[in-house]
Amino acid sequence: MNIEVLKCHGSGNDFLIIDEMSHNYIFTEEKRAELAKALCNRQTELGADGILFVMKSEKADGRMRVFNADGSEASMCGNGLRCVARYVCELINKETALIETMKADLLVKKEEDIYPEIPTYLVEISPVLFDLKALPLNLEKEVLVDGKIPELSNDLTFTALAVPNPHIVTIVDEQTLQSNVQEKISTYVNGANPLFPDGVNVSFVKPIQKGHIFVRTYERGVGFTNACGTAMSASTLVTCLQGLNELEQSVDVYNPGGKVRCVVHKNDETYTIDLIGNATYVYKTVVEVDVSNPTSFNCGSKEEFTSEGEQYQKLQQHIGQFLNN
Repeated sequence: MNIEVLKCHGSGNDFLIIDEMSHNYIFTEEKRAELAKALCNRQTELGADGILFVMKSEKADGRMRVFNADGSEASMCGNGLRCVARYVCELINKETALIETMKADLLVKKEEDIYPEIPTYLVEISPVLFDLKALPLNLEKEVLVDGKIPELSNDLTFTALAVPNPHIVTIVDEQTLQSNVQEKISTYVNGANPLFPDGVNVSFVKPIQKGHIFVRTYERGVGFTNACGTAMSASTLVTCLQGLNELEQSVDVYNPGGKVRCVVHKNDETYTIDLIGNATYVYKTVVEVDVSNPTSFNCGSKEEFTSEGEQYQKLQQHIGQFLNN
């Protein structure tokens, strides 16, 4: 079977897009997971954090399903949604679209470039849930906002929320960020443990100055990643809750893969978050694969999007200069 694949990334969080809207691909649930594990394997000539399956929707302009590199399905992916937003908007020749995801139908739209000549899209991150059952997190309380989890740390405080992927977020200093504390905690909560039966994304947030934060995330099903869109959104909300940033004000969020911009909105007791950032294409190719045994596959020639990569490198240089200063 020949499958057209588009390699893309949002803030260095890279994906393979497979378009089921324009092609008559038929995959079982088992085959989707197996394809993700095979094609996303970093030891192959493809390699990615996950596959974005773009599908037809009966109630929106398109549907996104996200399968991580380990074959698990994510309920949401903010960086992936930006890439799907660009793909669908260009496919239907519109600047605004509605994308169906596992938990909600979300608005996406083309936005002013976050850096010159970098395709930029705004995606809505919602719902935001603080009920620990939504993660789930097994504690004898209903919510956890800037509170301790003794099993994880005697020093750090955490906020737990689902956006809708499960996250725990903690504010740290530079020394803690550079230590192995995050890796130890992340490995524990994503293995067999009594707290998080389904695992959880773990973000360490370092405030830089008003309106600027740095976020590093251990992503469930992936490991340490260049960026996680829902984690950057959740981290921005946590800094607003703790008075480090303001609601309705843009926050530049830096990460190992680049940067995004987030704006937190509050309507009554409900939060939504705008996630704004790049949707960069890397290359297109055709993969010849036996879907019954996808571990062995062949790639055709790659059509590179060279200029997009060059512009993103300039953005990274700009970010490096800012962080160094």
